[in-house]
Amino acid sequence: FSQGPFFMSKVLKAHIALFSVNALYGANHVIAKGVMPDYLTPSVFIFLRASGATLLFWIFKIIFVREKVQRKDLSLMALCGLFGVAMNQLFFFHGLSLTSPVNTGIIMTINPILVVVLSFFILKEAITLRRSVGILIGATGAVLLTLTAGTGIGDSSLGDFFIFINAASYALYLVLVKPLMGKYKPLTVITYVFSFGFIFVMLYPPTFMELSITNFSRIPMSMVFVIIYVVVGVTFLAYLLTVFGLKQVSPSATSAYIYLQPVLVMLFAVGLSALGMAEDYTGTITSEKIMYMILIFIGVYITSSKSFKKESLSQ
Repeated sequence: FSQGPFFMSKVLKAHIALFSVNALYGANHVIAKGVMPDYLTPSVFIFLRASGATLLFWIFKIIFVREKVQRKDLSLMALCGLFGVAMNQLFFFHGLSLTSPVNTGIIMTINPILVVVLSFFILKEAITLRRSVGILIGATGAVLLTLTAGTGIGDSSLGDFFIFINAASYALYLVLVKPLMGKYKPLTVITYVFSFGFIFVMLYPPTFMELSITNFSRIPMSMVFVIIYVVVGVTFLAYLLTVFGLKQVSPSATSAYIYLQPVLVMLFAVGLSALGMAEDYTGTITSEKIMYMILIFIGVYITSSKSFKKESLSQ
C-alpha cells in the first residue's frame, strides 16, 4: 500500500507544504494591507500575530509533542526568534503599510539568493559558477526594481527598503534554523523560536504604547476575520509548514518557492480586488516591474534549481 497511488513521499509532502506556505503569504500581501494603518498599527498587528501564534504553538506542543530542548541550543533558537519572527515581521508589516503589496511580493524574490550566500558562510555550502551567475542576474533585477520604487501608485522607497530587510532577516532565519531540524521535531523548534520572537516583539518600544491607544471596538468584523487569517494561517500554519519542509529539504530549496510569490500576489491582487475583498493595487503592476521580476526569477532559478533537484533526488 505504501507504494500505491495514495503513497506520498516525505519530500513530496514537503514541497506541497512549501507551496502552500507561499500561497498563504501571497494572499497575505494583499489581505493584510487593508488592516493597516486604519485599524491597527504595524506594531500592534505584529503583537497580536506573535502572541496568538505562540499560544497556539504551545497548546499543540503540550498535546502532541513531549520533547525537551538542550540548554546549549537555546541561544540559537533565540537568534532564530530574533531574525525569523521579530525583525522579519516588524520590517514586513512596517514595509507593507508604506508600499504596495505587489512590490513586497517582487522584492521577496531576492530571498533565495540571500539564502545561498548566507549558506556559504554559515553552512559552508559551496557557491558554484552557476550559482554565482544566478546571484548576479537576480541581484541586477533587484537593484533595477529598487530604482523604480516610488514611481507608481502606492509605491514607497522606504517601504521597499523595509521589505528588503525583511527578506534578508528571513533568509538568515532559514539558514540558522536548519541545524535544529536535525535534532528536534518541527513543532518543538517553532514553539521555542516563536516564544523568543514574542519576547523580542514585546521589547520593541512602540508596541505597548501603540497597543494602549488602539481602539479595538471600532474594528469591523471583516477585519477581525483578516486578523484571524493572519494569526492562524499566515503565522501558525505557515511557520509550521515551513519547518516541516526544512526537515526534508535544504534552505536553498525551501527558499526557492518564494519566487512564486510575485505571481501569486498579482493573482490575489487582481482576484480579490475584483471581488471587492481588497483595495485595487493593480495600478502598481507595470510591464517594467514584470520584466525585472522575470530577471529576478531567472537568477533565482539558476541559483537554486541545481540544489533543488539534488535535494529531491537524494531523498
